[in-house]
Amino acid sequence: MKLFDHRARIMRAGRVKKLLTSEETADSRFLIERAAASLAERLDDIARDFPRVLIHGAGLGAFAAALGGRAGGARLVQTESAAALAALASARAPGAETRIAPEESPGEARRGFDLAISGMTLHRANDPVGVLSQLRLALKPDGLLLAALFGGRTLAELRAALAEAEAEVEGGISPRVSPMGEIRDLGALMQRAGFAMPVADVDRIDIAYETPFHLMRDLRAMGEANPLYARRRVFSRRATMRRAAEIYAAHYGRADGRVSATFEIVHLAGWAPAENQPKPLRPGSARSRLAEALGAEERSAGEKAPGGAPSGE
Repeated sequence: MKLFDHRARIMRAGRVKKLLTSEETADSRFLIERAAASLAERLDDIARDFPRVLIHGAGLGAFAAALGGRAGGARLVQTESAAALAALASARAPGAETRIAPEESPGEARRGFDLAISGMTLHRANDPVGVLSQLRLALKPDGLLLAALFGGRTLAELRAALAEAEAEVEGGISPRVSPMGEIRDLGALMQRAGFAMPVADVDRIDIAYETPFHLMRDLRAMGEANPLYARRRVFSRRATMRRAAEIYAAHYGRADGRVSATFEIVHLAGWAPAENQPKPLRPGSARSRLAEALGAEERSAGEKAPGGAPSGE
């Protein structure tokens, strides 16, 4: 079953480009910029060059621009799902090779890249394990994957306000905000996709918006408008949206009159398997005993401790 409608994002790409090239909403991509900068900083802790880099989901060019010379890459390929978005990415990072590729497929040959980046797309994937597996296959052995995506608490306030307003005004609710994965579940996806030594961490951000409608405008400009297959295919009622704004302000308003919006950016990292990587020891293969390390006396199961009942009772 498909949860996300990728055709909808492609059809909206022209609107996204228009919003991001207008003076009023040009700064709406700030969350993507933050994710890209944070991901690039992670490379500073890795003493290795990555000559060939694949960025699946260019983030409108933000990830290639943030990398700069950090990866030491002689070749950088970035992908976007629509021509209008690819044009924005190419203009932002003219030194990169920009391609159009589906969000569910990097569209690259196997074993070619030293570093693969998933740029703020996995939270919209119908098959995230499949996407991660394709990225692993695009890497050389011991190649690195870095991913950034929205996580569990993202837009919790908007989700609650819209659901309450729609139930009150229209007598029912419809899917309006995408479901987001929790960090431990997202980390498990890396293992299922075959990555070694997976790591996951989260960046939680509380942003103040003038009104909920300013938040929704930013979401449209980032290309994050409702992408769900089960979404309503008609315009939202004005009464419902007005009521949602009232509920949002009542429950999540700030002392300065603005409203709070929570975002989580989850960062994932993992390595394509290789023979020379550290591997966990097999159970029972330890060369020293825990009792020796602790300076304690080792007793077998069922043996009585001094002055007490047999252990295990």
